[in-house]
Amino acid sequence: MKTNLTLIFLTILTLSAGARVHSVQGTDSIPLTLTWEVLENNYNGTTETRSVLQIRNTGTEPFPSSGWTIFFNGPEIRGAGSDNAVVSAQLINGDFLRILPRSSFQALAPGKSVQTDFLSRGLKNITDYPKGFYIVFDDRPTKAFLPKLITISLLDDPKREEELAGRTFRQNALVTDLPLSALSPVFPTPASYKKSNGYFEWKASLSLHADEAFRSEAEYLKAEMLRLAGAKVTSSKDRSGVSILINKKAMPSAEAYELIVGSKQITINASSPAGVFYGIQSLSMLLPSGPAVSAGQVKTIAAIEMKDQPRFGHRAFMMDIARNFQPPSQIMKVIDLMALYKLNVLHLHMSEDEGWRLEIPGLPELTEVGSRRAHPFQPHQAIQPAYGSGPDTSNRFGSGHLSRADYISILKYATARHIRVIPEVETPGHARAAIKAMDARYDRLLKLGDKAGAEKYLLRDVNDKSVYRSVQGFNDNVINPSLPSVYTFLEKVTDEIIAMHREAGAPLETIHFGGDEVPGGVWEQSPAVKALMQRDKSLASVDELWYYFFSRINSMLGAKGLYFYGWEETGMHKAMVAGQKKMVVDPRFAGKNFRADVWNNLSGNEDLAYKLANAGYKVVLTNVTNMYMDLAYSESYYEPGQYWGGYVDVEKLFRFIPFNYYKNQAENERNEPLSKSHFDKMERLRPENKANIVGLQAPLWSEIITSAERMEYLLLPKLLGLAERSWAPDPDWANEQDMNKAASMYRKAWSAFVNVLGKRELPRLDHHAGGFQYRIPPPAYVKDNGKLKANVLYPGLTIRYSTDGTEPTMQSKIFTGEMDDVQGIALRVFNQAGRGGRTVRP
Repeated sequence: MKTNLTLIFLTILTLSAGARVHSVQGTDSIPLTLTWEVLENNYNGTTETRSVLQIRNTGTEPFPSSGWTIFFNGPEIRGAGSDNAVVSAQLINGDFLRILPRSSFQALAPGKSVQTDFLSRGLKNITDYPKGFYIVFDDRPTKAFLPKLITISLLDDPKREEELAGRTFRQNALVTDLPLSALSPVFPTPASYKKSNGYFEWKASLSLHADEAFRSEAEYLKAEMLRLAGAKVTSSKDRSGVSILINKKAMPSAEAYELIVGSKQITINASSPAGVFYGIQSLSMLLPSGPAVSAGQVKTIAAIEMKDQPRFGHRAFMMDIARNFQPPSQIMKVIDLMALYKLNVLHLHMSEDEGWRLEIPGLPELTEVGSRRAHPFQPHQAIQPAYGSGPDTSNRFGSGHLSRADYISILKYATARHIRVIPEVETPGHARAAIKAMDARYDRLLKLGDKAGAEKYLLRDVNDKSVYRSVQGFNDNVINPSLPSVYTFLEKVTDEIIAMHREAGAPLETIHFGGDEVPGGVWEQSPAVKALMQRDKSLASVDELWYYFFSRINSMLGAKGLYFYGWEETGMHKAMVAGQKKMVVDPRFAGKNFRADVWNNLSGNEDLAYKLANAGYKVVLTNVTNMYMDLAYSESYYEPGQYWGGYVDVEKLFRFIPFNYYKNQAENERNEPLSKSHFDKMERLRPENKANIVGLQAPLWSEIITSAERMEYLLLPKLLGLAERSWAPDPDWANEQDMNKAASMYRKAWSAFVNVLGKRELPRLDHHAGGFQYRIPPPAYVKDNGKLKANVLYPGLTIRYSTDGTEPTMQSKIFTGEMDDVQGIALRVFNQAGRGGRTVRP
């Protein structure tokens, strides 16, 4: 058939009242429209969602009855068993599926359509639905065509949205509007500060004397003062009479500092460059937030004495650039953000099933194949599409990698800001991209007759017939730990990463080797595994390969002066518990500086982090229900994000109590309230093991992140909750035993926190590092006796409204808290820079 190859630009359409419509764009087009309509949840009393796919021929010639396949990414679907099933769906691998015509499919005349019902897991919000549709014809197998796609959802439930708005209104109403003078002048909240009388008079030219050990930080301060306040700072060898003095002084910890703003001089005292750097960050926060200003606009800084140090030495943000890619510029922008808020670890998740993102010299296939997603027209050219990345490598979030030079530049940038970069190489699961890349290498060298070279870095047993399916749907994503080539590969990657850090002058204490979500069934039918078990009698079962694998990695890292780091499963093993095989704490790695990110506090595993810490493991709390920033802010249909671990807003991070997170864990991952006795039988963290909780980490997984804006929306302001809880002292409300008093203390602390965010930090983020597209919350509202009341979480933001059917703008009237419930009213929140959030229509 003929195809139209012109570019189609699609817009979001509204097909009917109450139906929300979304569209995607393509580069090659075909006169065919696919309409995916989501009809109902809880189909026939199940947890499944029923949808219907309509295929409409919008061309001038018949669409054939066979000889084509539609490919896409999304939740696994199956036919609903209806009589109109003219196509069938099949899972290929992961989230990659295809739709094939059945024998009952008849050629579609121009203007005609057919449809088929499908069932899937429950779908809840706007990021759930299938995406990335394209068509390949049997007689043109190296060409893909993109249809027009329309997705309609009838899950947009106005009643549910109104109930959520009401709950949010009542929660927001507990916040007290506080004057700036009552708030901490620096964020995160410092350990202690005392405001003094008087002011430091700011001038266009300032002099600086810094201890020789702090030369780099002095240069950083000069650049910051010029950027933030237009002040030229020059170095002086004379200590007397200088404007800014940086001294080396003994401190309680390496990251501690003192900041003293007097009438004549600003002094920063610290024992290390890191402490000086954090003192500079606090000094910058005393300046007016906003775009670059001239020195003439900064008149004075109020006198203050501040003593500060972090609560935890490991304050980490995990950035996933593997599932969807982010370029170096965005990574550096995030580093600037982390530096401002005194976070000191960037956990860079660079390898996954869906992508390998770091150039490794000597292993070009890792990026030539493993970083590129495209339709599998030919074997070993790329890995399959994922998350709607489409049929070719032009999608800049689906395909892409960091060159060696890129990574070194990122390391230098982070190191200058006292941020340690911890690279992650996912093993043995979540490794499909690496496996397929080394398969490509194997195939290439085998064809050249180089069998030894082909097998040198092979990651799978080519004769393995094991059957498994990972939680993300893959059946070929697990490295085989019985192969010597696996350890050759991992050592090669380790050595190259070490070399990059050394060249960048960046510290490297560990490499994260993953270790999570390996499915049952792996390795059971591998001849290589059986041969290893015959040679090594300590391997009583396939399950013991877990300890064998990580023992070898631990030894390899130790020989290079690095410690082991992984997800919590690396410190666990399978054992029989009450007649069932379960993962339990493995004591064999305990007490060996074996560090674990513990994410799983889902039902049945709420106390896992404390079990590991009590057993002697160094634990970084990464609790999914409080720390996973890729989870949606709320259960609203319009909120992008995952929800399998519940919903995470900024308060979930703020209210987290590291040493007793049971205390205010009010709901489980299904958003169901927990009883007061829920944690009674859970293991508590023993006082003597508190030191094993080394820090906090918040990850941002990237399955749905296909733009910088989406990333920043999910990241902020959640990241500020992490910053506060990992740096600021243990809050009084967390330790108060009287629950009523604790609740009252918490409300005061929460009010202060959101006032700081709304009045100072969000305005700062409008401009910092080029500005961030943080989430502006929708207005919350209730209807009461013919009146409409509305509020917003953050004091400092403004609600505006329209009544003529248009979107509210910055020129619209301000909603002052209450008015008549006007027909057709629209409400929208604006920040101080004039950017608006999502409009709601009560």
